[in-house]
Amino acid sequence: MKFGVFDHLDHSGLPFGQHYENRLRLAEAYDRAGIHGYHVAEHHSTPLGTAASPGIYLSAVAQRTKRLRVGPLVMLLNLYHPLRAFEEICMLDQLSEGRVDLGIGPGAAPLELSFFGVSARDARERYGEAAEIVLEAMKVHRLSHTGRHFTLHDVPITLSPVQKPHPPLWYGAMRPETARWAADYSINIACVGKSTTIRAITDAYRAHWKGGATRMMPLLGMVRMVVIAATDAHAYAVAAPAYARWFETFTFLSRNYNLPAPPNLPPSFEQALGEGFCIAGSSATVREELETQVTEAGATYIMCHIAFGDLALASSLETISSIRGAIMPSFGSPAINDKNPQCS
Repeated sequence: MKFGVFDHLDHSGLPFGQHYENRLRLAEAYDRAGIHGYHVAEHHSTPLGTAASPGIYLSAVAQRTKRLRVGPLVMLLNLYHPLRAFEEICMLDQLSEGRVDLGIGPGAAPLELSFFGVSARDARERYGEAAEIVLEAMKVHRLSHTGRHFTLHDVPITLSPVQKPHPPLWYGAMRPETARWAADYSINIACVGKSTTIRAITDAYRAHWKGGATRMMPLLGMVRMVVIAATDAHAYAVAAPAYARWFETFTFLSRNYNLPAPPNLPPSFEQALGEGFCIAGSSATVREELETQVTEAGATYIMCHIAFGDLALASSLETISSIRGAIMPSFGSPAINDKNPQCS
């Protein structure tokens, strides 16, 4: 079992410079703790996501860390020319010395795409064409392509990633049919939802994956908000207002444009806790709940959402320290021993 971190980089209410610096300090703590990967969402024109250019942010993370894998989840290819996206991915893989995990996707928020003139009608097809170009560019020295949305003629390819033929791929899988497609191409997946819902997705992935006994199955990720404190009551007291602020940022665009609220999103901390979307408590409580949910969901990768809303930096550092010392060893994922056991 591996542990990772997912981050919307939703605005914490602090000045932007301090907001980014706090996240970079957390990334350093993730690195020291032996966290496998740090996955960052891309959003636009909303406080839900302040990593509007994930490559810029993650290049800073790469310079502050040594082992931590980094990547967008997902890079919205509909908002990039694919040649530009390819070059940014290569730069980040080189700057991180081959630590990029590449999540790509069409974008789940049509309104955000519309701000850039991309219609929901064209999004799926445009994304598919862009993804094809990006992955082809990883394999050739000169690139030509003629499609509905992009035309490239004999373009010299002068950059390349460290990882061949390309960095490991990730996709957000919300339905079993998406998992079946991802399994066919051995793509890692990230899932959000109740454990029983995720189990249908991971079962579909396992049923369709054809890697056999000689290959390691890609990671089947489960995203969970995690807050750990000395007692359950203290963790709840810290997590509840932070969840309320996060929910406010998550629904910012839908409220401002009179659109339906995102489906299947618990509107309160109490409901999020009851549905397993958020896990809060002492290290013993969180460990027990994670063990139960991992078994129910069939996940092989726990993607902890550690910084959200207006959680204080100290609270998030306490959570990662507890994950490192009290949670990871129970899952057969021993923490890395270094000179700073408190991860702060």
